[in-house]
Amino acid sequence: MSAIILLVLRFASAVTLYIFLGWALYTMWQDIKSQSAELAFRQPPILTLLEKINEHTKKHTFRLIEIIIGRDPACDCSLDEPTVSAKHARLYFRQGQWWVEDLHSTNGTFLNNQPVLSPTVLASNDHLSCGQVNFILKIGSNH
Repeated sequence: MSAIILLVLRFASAVTLYIFLGWALYTMWQDIKSQSAELAFRQPPILTLLEKINEHTKKHTFRLIEIIIGRDPACDCSLDEPTVSAKHARLYFRQGQWWVEDLHSTNGTFLNNQPVLSPTVLASNDHLSCGQVNFILKIGSNH
């Protein structure tokens, strides 16, 4: 009789263990599914480049993850300025921040009057220069 009770207890323990493992796997799967859905809909904050042209300001607004600035008409921010290289600089959103990278331009890319020698984090109100074109950056809501 004790052998039957021991067998039933072993069976109940095994069933309980499998139910717990199934519940844990289901919970992890639901969590991964909800996180991937959240990441799929996450967009970078709006990036606005205010281009100073004499006394006027031209506004370039982007919701892209990557922006190429250059003279080439295929660039996201195309500039008709001879001091700007065909593909001058790249702005991109990674790790929750906007970054700038010089694309080996002839006249250089400057952030707050400092040359951009490696990818550098951007902040709102930073001054970005590509050749003779000067921008003020605005990150976030519409400006």
